[in-house]
Amino acid sequence: MATDIKVCDSTTLETRPTEKQPYQPIVWRNVILCSLVHLGALYGIYLVFTSAKITTTVFAIGLYQISAIGITAGAHRLWSHRAYKAKWQLRLIIITLNTIAFQAIHRGLTDCHILQNSVYDWARDHRLHHKYCDTNADPHNSNRGLFFSHVGWLLCRKHPDVIEKGRTIDTSDLLADPIVAFQKKYFWFLITWACFIIPTLIPVYCWGETWSNSWYVAVLLRYTLSLNAIWLVNSAAHAWGGKPYDRFINASENLVASILSVGEGWHNYHHVFPWDYKTAELGNYHFNYTTAFIDLFAKIGWAYDMKTSSTELVRKRASRTGLVDSGGDPVPLPWGWDDKDCPQSDRMEATIINRKQG
Repeated sequence: MATDIKVCDSTTLETRPTEKQPYQPIVWRNVILCSLVHLGALYGIYLVFTSAKITTTVFAIGLYQISAIGITAGAHRLWSHRAYKAKWQLRLIIITLNTIAFQAIHRGLTDCHILQNSVYDWARDHRLHHKYCDTNADPHNSNRGLFFSHVGWLLCRKHPDVIEKGRTIDTSDLLADPIVAFQKKYFWFLITWACFIIPTLIPVYCWGETWSNSWYVAVLLRYTLSLNAIWLVNSAAHAWGGKPYDRFINASENLVASILSVGEGWHNYHHVFPWDYKTAELGNYHFNYTTAFIDLFAKIGWAYDMKTSSTELVRKRASRTGLVDSGGDPVPLPWGWDDKDCPQSDRMEATIINRKQG
């Protein structure tokens, strides 16, 4: 018999892993694009071992690691969860890295014909994921299988519940940010140059790489690595790992996902405390380079009001809903600090680092 999965907010929406899902038409354009990108990446791997310069390979890996910060520190921790605040200079750096990363393939809120995944779209859908985690209103509901939560959700039309509940997510703060609004308005022009053209030109003109090697290694292979690293958080980190903070949810602590996504794999903790800018209780920067990046800019005052969970708050929550059965019940989970459903007790017990006065 299927077990009911309770939703992560105060609504009564439910889903069952075995219930028959409504037909969601396949978006063949997305299937073709995704297939071509991955085939190009496979050829890029071949070129790495046959003809590409070592400098090109190092450049591709480095750009993948650096641009991932635009997703993790930017679209995720800053704009989706409001886990910290950033001055315009840092927001500009982060959104530039985010544009290089270009987390696609994707659709708009109501399945429009334009593929897009600006910070605005990414943050809106990610808030929806936290608000209705692992239900039909979750864009990448992990109860529908590993493939669906990894990439399948991007290859078909959105579930009706995703569209319906997506309209309830407050995104006014995102559009109020002029840097986010600028990226959204000029998204295709920006990603064409930042993600594809410039990374192709640099190896060719800076160290004499061939056009073919530059395109397949520095662009397609690097881009595919970046996509799958972030997708692993939606799939692997909802399938394998420990649950020391909340045993009632699928999100788990996954080391491999954290390494590849520069710090986003400590997922059980993150879903319990989505407003914590560290997304983990590690106490160090091991496998969480994104936190080191934020802390670095906090030293010069560009990152501030960084929210983190106190030791006592973590201990109380783990003892109540963690892996050790203490008789606790599932509790609502907000999408982040500014969510109206964020428990007032969490706000009161949270620690705010580098608080900006006035």
